[in-house]
Amino acid sequence: MGNDGRDGVDRQRPGWRRTAGDGVLALALLGLGIAGTGPSAEQRGVTADWRAYALMSVAALALAVRRRWPFVTLALTAVAATAYLMLGYPYGPILLTLLVAVYTVAAHRTLWPAATGGAAALVLLTAHVFVGVRPPGLLGLMPAAAWVVVPFAVGTTVRLTRDAAARNRAEEARRVADGERLRVAQEVHDVVGHGLAAIHMQAEIALHLLEKRPEQAQTALAAISGTSKAALDELRVTLAVVRRGDGPAERAPAPGLGQVPALRDRLAGAGLPVTVRIDGEPAALPVAVDLAAYRVVQESLTNVLRHAGPATAAVRIRYAPTEVEVEVTDTGRGVAEAGRATTGSGLAGMRERVTVLGGSFAAGPAAGGGFRVHARLPLEERP
Repeated sequence: MGNDGRDGVDRQRPGWRRTAGDGVLALALLGLGIAGTGPSAEQRGVTADWRAYALMSVAALALAVRRRWPFVTLALTAVAATAYLMLGYPYGPILLTLLVAVYTVAAHRTLWPAATGGAAALVLLTAHVFVGVRPPGLLGLMPAAAWVVVPFAVGTTVRLTRDAAARNRAEEARRVADGERLRVAQEVHDVVGHGLAAIHMQAEIALHLLEKRPEQAQTALAAISGTSKAALDELRVTLAVVRRGDGPAERAPAPGLGQVPALRDRLAGAGLPVTVRIDGEPAALPVAVDLAAYRVVQESLTNVLRHAGPATAAVRIRYAPTEVEVEVTDTGRGVAEAGRATTGSGLAGMRERVTVLGGSFAAGPAAGGGFRVHARLPLEERP
């Protein structure tokens, strides 16, 4: 009745718990069959002899391996039930074993192998309608077919529902993985972009001072070394999330507002004076909020290095019970002179980071000249 399971969707062997459960089911149906075969036969004026009980026992015990070898189980139950009916015994508990076997094949195997097995069982079972000791004739065709068609339809529905749920879980896992890759890519963009901008500025200073003031050029080169090391360390932590199978990944605290002073010191070595002002009492923030706020500050100061020309920058961090607010302003050339747009990819990335957490973001020319970036992030997720 088909390749037993090799074409199906449920190729893994069932665990011992399921096997034990199948054994319990087989024994339960065996007990039901022994208790009910005699009375059900007597109601139709037939005496159940040892052959009826033997066939009932074979059909019931076959269910003990129904999920391990479903087509074998179906074959044994179908043959036993057919022989039972052809010997003239009326419908009884033995047909329950056939119902379970048909359902198992339909629920645990793909459509075409299951349909082939079900069709073979149907043809075999309906043979008693025309031949045997007491053939019921065409009137018995529909009741006999129902014992195969109904459980097959139910099992197929269960399998399709289970497969759809599995596909949905796989799709959700892929979406989560894609989202994680995008997050890592954004983190890499911020880390590398900031590090390269700072290194570029320090290299320009070193080249400018190399001939005239070599001792100051050495300071700039030392700053390049420190900046590149810090950027590489942060990049290693960021990429640790995608490391698999290479031993324990290096772990370090995720970047947050607590690292703004170190960022200020690195940028001072790159030639950008930065002042940091903190309002309110610093408090532990949710990891996502802390990271987003830090990235807004980092990307804003990187843009100052890239576009503002000779300038200073000011960072203001305000802690409140329900939100944290960050603001970065600079005294540079502003938008028009520096060619800075208010919708660049860096600003778009910052805006996305903030809005996805339910916050607000604004960027544009500052009132007294220069450029201003402002973000508010709630400490609790908004509906």
